[in-house]
Amino acid sequence: MDILFIDTTDPYLWDTLVGQGHNCTLDNTSAKKELQRSLHMYDGFIIRSRFKIDREFIDAGTKLKFIARVGAGLENIDCEYAASKGIKLISAPEGNRQAVGEHAVGMLLALMRNILVADSEVRHGKWIREGNRGYEINGRTVGIIGYGNMGSSFARCVSGFGPEEVLAYDIKPGDYSDDYARRATMDELFEKADIVSLHVPLTNLTRGMINGEFFSRFKKPIYFINTARGACCVTEDLVTAIREGRVTGAALDVLEYEKSSFEDFFTGTLPDAFTFLIDSPRVVLTPHIGGWTHEANRKMAEAIVRKIGDLC
Repeated sequence: MDILFIDTTDPYLWDTLVGQGHNCTLDNTSAKKELQRSLHMYDGFIIRSRFKIDREFIDAGTKLKFIARVGAGLENIDCEYAASKGIKLISAPEGNRQAVGEHAVGMLLALMRNILVADSEVRHGKWIREGNRGYEINGRTVGIIGYGNMGSSFARCVSGFGPEEVLAYDIKPGDYSDDYARRATMDELFEKADIVSLHVPLTNLTRGMINGEFFSRFKKPIYFINTARGACCVTEDLVTAIREGRVTGAALDVLEYEKSSFEDFFTGTLPDAFTFLIDSPRVVLTPHIGGWTHEANRKMAEAIVRKIGDLC
């Protein structure tokens, strides 16, 4: 097939596809409109997050067989429209699930054990022990919202710390309980959870689902982790919940304010809610790197190769 790479990827993906006889072209610099004009020449294209794939762009690919995203989610692609034209949608959530699970646990530990605060204090000549006495995961109830690749990976990773119970909620039918988590209702999570980790895709159902009403329903203060998508959480409502003590601390790898070029966000006036997060010792922030490991990069490339191979 003739395959266009719109983004750079792990070299394994390019090298393997070329080795299998595919004709690969890399163009990660041309503007979207320019790429659109040449898209009719390709059977498929590979992208990460460079720009949104809308109907106009899809229509330009008159012989497209597939669209592959080297990542877990497909929210930057008009999936419904692509599927209606018989185009196969490919992603690789299995490739970075271990990375996301580990990162979520790492952020939780940093939060509950005051690791970032203590590190900063030591670097500034302060040796404060009692003020940094933390809390353990052991014996606490963990609630997971979204029990697919990422949620189940987090459950497996956190299980080694000996939580009292791990409860999982997902909209999918059937009993998805396993060795690491038990299927539960949201009402049960609201009743029992001490720690809540979000692992859902961004859809019309999940956009803004973590809001004031959500936080108000928990019976106990919670630690909140979001390694899913920033737009799933209403930041102002999270800040209010932290201020009111309903959220003891938040670990956020993703933010509501993210754009395709997130670095540009810091050039303007920051929203008040984001300024609060930056200044709060009860918040741990990372720049959407939950699935960003060297191992995950290779595993996602391997998954894409395998799935493109299934089309041939």
